[in-house]
Amino acid sequence: MIYEYFLVFLGAAVPWFEIAVVVPLGIVWGLSPLWVMVLAFVGNMLTVLALIIGFDRFKVWYLKRQEAKGKAQNKKSERAKKIWNKYGLPGLAMLGPILIGTHIAAFIGMTLGATKKNTTIWLTISIAAWTLVFGILTALGFDFFTREL
Repeated sequence: MIYEYFLVFLGAAVPWFEIAVVVPLGIVWGLSPLWVMVLAFVGNMLTVLALIIGFDRFKVWYLKRQEAKGKAQNKKSERAKKIWNKYGLPGLAMLGPILIGTHIAAFIGMTLGATKKNTTIWLTISIAAWTLVFGILTALGFDFFTREL
């Protein structure tokens, strides 16, 4: 059982897998919704915080990687910039987990001028809110389909 919870934590920590997939899967597997949500939140936040703290180094590495690939920007980056221009950091942080991923939202937000402090605050709010949304809706929905009438 501990192994399955560790997979939830690890899955949420991995960019592009994130809470939108991990939380519903963990609950559908029959794990405790509370522990799935807590571990997914912590796993996702740890890697987002690592990205925010190490942003300057990560930015240099990422830009070199993109240049080596010959890509100026990808679709997720374009989508993030549109969200930024329309809604600012709060919108990017709140829409990030469902549209582009929390890690990309953090990176793009700070690339476009958001401070580390504001990025941390808004992404913490966003990850917590989406963890609750995915967890509660999955638990209620799963319970709805498994209860006897």
